[in-house]
Amino acid sequence: METTTFAIKETTINEIQQAFKEGRLTSVELVQSYLDRIEQYDKNGPKINSVLSLNPDALKIAAELDEMRGQDGQGPLYGITVLLKDNIETTDAMPTTAGAIALENNFARQDSFVAAQLRQAGAIILGKVNLSEWAYFMSKDGPSGYSGLGGQVLNPYGVSTFKAGDVGGSSSGTGAAIASNFAVVGVGTETAGSILSPASANSIVGIKPTVGLISRTGIIPIAESQDTAGPMARTVTDAAILLGALTGIDESDPATQASVEKALTDYTSHLKADGLNGARIGVDVSFLNDEEPEERAIIDQAIEVMKAQGAIIEEVEIPVEPFQSDVLWYEFKRGVNAYLQTTSDDVPVKTVAEVIEFNKQDPERRMKFGQAELEKSQSMSDDPSDPRYLEHRETDLRTAKTEGIDAAMAQHNLDALLFQDNRGAGMPAKAGYPSITVPAGYTSNGHPVGVTFSALAFSEARLIELAYAYEQASKKRIAPNLENY
Repeated sequence: METTTFAIKETTINEIQQAFKEGRLTSVELVQSYLDRIEQYDKNGPKINSVLSLNPDALKIAAELDEMRGQDGQGPLYGITVLLKDNIETTDAMPTTAGAIALENNFARQDSFVAAQLRQAGAIILGKVNLSEWAYFMSKDGPSGYSGLGGQVLNPYGVSTFKAGDVGGSSSGTGAAIASNFAVVGVGTETAGSILSPASANSIVGIKPTVGLISRTGIIPIAESQDTAGPMARTVTDAAILLGALTGIDESDPATQASVEKALTDYTSHLKADGLNGARIGVDVSFLNDEEPEERAIIDQAIEVMKAQGAIIEEVEIPVEPFQSDVLWYEFKRGVNAYLQTTSDDVPVKTVAEVIEFNKQDPERRMKFGQAELEKSQSMSDDPSDPRYLEHRETDLRTAKTEGIDAAMAQHNLDALLFQDNRGAGMPAKAGYPSITVPAGYTSNGHPVGVTFSALAFSEARLIELAYAYEQASKKRIAPNLENY
């Protein structure tokens, strides 16, 4: 097998492309280096346990791409390795499971829109990564990053210093794997915090896009009104490159029609070191963690960095109505029932009700932490015109969007709102608005803290400017020390 002296740890897309160009690296060598690292640190050593399945054709695909390197139309993702959360369908010899034993033989008949876009860009889908089972919509009693099929994902920063659940979720495997340098970039999904949480908990960059910027076709759903895929990477630049490759109009996902003339296929022109200069950023301190003084101090320091870069920080109050919405449970039942109807006969369940009964047959293995969320969803109406569902969805939009983010940003003429980690993720999630999180520092026990910017629909370009400027001014990310575990 080919070997290389190229160091993959903390490398970037642009560094890899330069090595390709200079003949110092091939895609076969790149893939093999990541396979070796996964074997060394994910399957052995600290056993991060982030990778559920590896693409058996990855080296073959890499060799084919190496043969064609240099032809016209090859963009920045050509020959680059990507890991996908295992609720995103691919036609490779890997199932799409959502971490559920019921779906362990769910082999897709066609690529998801996301996988198809990646292939078109020349990316190599290296494997699928573990996640909180059913995207943390099975039971809230278990830790983030646990699935019946894959077990517990560990946080690479905390394998010996804090509990495994601090890996964040539900895109736990993507966060841990990219932080651990098991691939160049990854794709997660979010309904409410599921990219932002593991990105901030694993000291990487995560972009939760506007709903409709990226198609959901071929992704196991939670809630059509809030679901989106998004990039997870070690740098804002790599996340921006990946985002541009994933956008596009998809006739199978009507939500993408909203992105016409608003989506970009290249966000890299918005990587502006002076992106914070003159930016108006709102902070509602009630969303910051005063219970953990070290974490609060890290965010306060981040704000000072932004001010030094010319940002204007406004203290704001975002109205929060104590309303318990059931929208996700209504939409989960509808969406998952529809999804399961598309699966092959090798999948023994075709409805949420059948998933629940399947799990009860072997509760210790299939539902170790219960399945209260599945059961609650099953109790809901699956009628999209159900009056209670429509009332809850309208309330979500009014409180999170019209009277929440929209009102706060208009009142103070803001470019973005600033939050700690994913502590403000619920509001932009309900509104369908984008967010980006960037590493902000570490507590004394090594726990990562992220700073998150959120704004109005299709403002990804502006958020990338803010995040990139902060990243370049602060340079807070430090790789986890797996080698000395």
